[in-house]
Formats: sequence, C-alpha cells, structure tokens
Amino acid sequence: MAELEQIEAEARTRIAEADSLAALETLRVEYLGKQGSVSALLKTLGKMTPDERQEKGPKIQGLRQFVSDALSERKAMMEAALLDARLAEETLDLSLPEPASPKGSVHPVSQVMDELAEIFADLGFSVATGPEIEDDWYNFTALNMPESHPARAMHDTFYFPDKAPKGGKMLLRTHTSPVQVRTMMAEGAPLRIIAPGRVYRSDSDATHTPMFHQIEGLVIDRDIHLGHLKWTLETFLKAFFERDDIVLRLRPSYFPFTEPSVEVDVGYSMEKGRRVVGGSGDAPGHAWMEVLGSGMVNRRVIEMSGLDPDEWQGFAFGTGVDRLAMLKYGMDDLRAFFDGDVRWAAHYGFSGLDQPTLSAGVGASA
Repeated sequence: MAELEQIEAEARTRIAEADSLAALETLRVEYLGKQGSVSALLKTLGKMTPDERQEKGPKIQGLRQFVSDALSERKAMMEAALLDARLAEETLDLSLPEPASPKGSVHPVSQVMDELAEIFADLGFSVATGPEIEDDWYNFTALNMPESHPARAMHDTFYFPDKAPKGGKMLLRTHTSPVQVRTMMAEGAPLRIIAPGRVYRSDSDATHTPMFHQIEGLVIDRDIHLGHLKWTLETFLKAFFERDDIVLRLRPSYFPFTEPSVEVDVGYSMEKGRRVVGGSGDAPGHAWMEVLGSGMVNRRVIEMSGLDPDEWQGFAFGTGVDRLAMLKYGMDDLRAFFDGDVRWAAHYGFSGLDQPTLSAGVGASA
C-alpha cells in the first residue's frame, strides 16, 4: 500500500504548510471532495473481493480519518491565531469618559407602577401577582359572572382552544381581579393587597389597546365599610397627583363583583390644552372625569374565595395604569405607549435615578 503511505505523507506536509483558511479548504476538496484522491480510493472498495476489502478497507478508512483530523486540527489552530490577532488589535479604553447624556430611559408605565407601589406600601398594602393566561373560572365565574351572565359581553376576551382545569376555557385575563380571588384562597383574611399587571382585551383606538396595564386594590377585614374605601382612594389620588385639592365624586354604578358599586370622578380643568386634576368639578371652568371603578366586595365573591361573608367584608377598586400616566404626564394617545418610538421614549421617559419616594415626592420630571 505504498500509494496510501505516499498520499498520507504528502497530505501531512501540505496541510502543515497551508497559510490560510482558503488554502485549507482547497486541500479538503482535493483529498476528501467528491473527486478527491482519498474519495477515489474509497470508491474502489466496491470492486474488491471480500478478502481484499477486509485487508485494504481499514487502511483506506484510516487514511481518510487521518486527513480529516489533520485538516480539523490545522483549521482550529489557524482560527485561534486569527482570534488572538483580532483581540490584540481591538481594545477598549475603560478610562474613556461616560457619554454626555445616558442612553435609555424608564418607560412611563414602569415609573407609574413604581409610584403606585410606593404610595400603597405606605398605606399597608402588599403587591400580589397572578398568571396572565388565566382560567375563566377565576377570571369570570369566581367574580360572580357565570357563563350566562351578561357582564361577560362587556369584555372582548382572547380565548384559547384549550380546556381549563375547572372545565371552562383558558384565556388572556381581561383584568387583574383574578389575583384577588387567588390571593384570598391562598392567604385568607385579613388582607390588603394591590394587583398590578398586564391585561388583554380585543380593542384598539386612541384610548384603548389590546394589551394595557391595570392596578386593582383589595381590602378584606372585619367591619369594613364604604367610608374606608373613600378615604383610601382620596389619600391615594392626593399622593399620586401630589395635590391637596383633589375632590372626589362617587357615583352609583354596577360591577358584578362589587355591591354596592361606585365610579369615582375627580374634578379637573383645562390648561393649555391639557387636563389638570384638582378642584371640584362643579367649580367654574372645571368638570368631572371618571378615573376609578370601585365598590364593596360582593358577598358571593367572598364566599367563592373560601371566606365567610358574614365575618369578613371588604372593598375593591381598579384603574388603568396607562390612563393614570397619560393624565399625570400630559400624554394624549395611548397607542404611542407601545409603538417603540425612541423619540417618544426619550421625551416622556424617566432617568433610572428618578426613584419615587414619599419623602421626596413620588413624581419626577419627564
């Protein structure tokens, strides 16, 4: 098998002398390509007798393996050498000064979420979370909305084809109220939580998007009444808008999970084309604007959550975080929140150092 030894010796020398990856690829094709010399030897195996194949086959296969390994080793060495050369040329001077203006900003929704958490933490509320892909039992039924309830038509819901564990359907939650039910079932009472998060409804215009952010609050305790709700909301809105002249108006309303239910309006005026919250809506130049939905938790919801409604009472409230951000920071189109326009983010975004605190004020200059 002098021919095999000659090919091996020649391949060893030529591979070792290859000075570029392109030259190495040329050698690979020359030896192992379809028309290569080693490939030609492999094709002769089919014409050999069994005895010849048994004798010469392992040697030809061994030659093929040797050439392949030699090419791979040489390629790895050359690539490592090229990388070392590149790393030596590309250096980073860590002593360079920082950019004149930091890149990136905190999204207004994230900023307002932090503001809300700070305010309610001072009022003794903890933050609770739940799944965004929800069981319709938690999203509707446990909130006093069975399958035949007309209130379900108020929610343009994204359903999944999968069956839910409790026999209904899986869906993208339409509000964060299921978190209230899950927390009552898991932790019992007394309870004081807020539930911020993303919710989904099939709706889109200047003031509605298919995905938006909502925050809900829940208090469960003994001897809770509507006065506690009004005080909590008034304290919250004064802290959020950082004004003492916030005036609330509570109007009777209907929500299946609260009874009685009230919508909360605040007084505002128009200044330079922008709504500014403050004062009574009945004052000259002022009007009322709805900002919250709320009410006393329905007995059936408390019962469905595993608590005794004769012992425990509570109130709940909810509002859109995006709407609060628009109202506080003077934005007029909700869709811009999700467009990903860096110019909008640079204008309305917040510095990472603008951390809301009650001592320094929860607001920050956008």
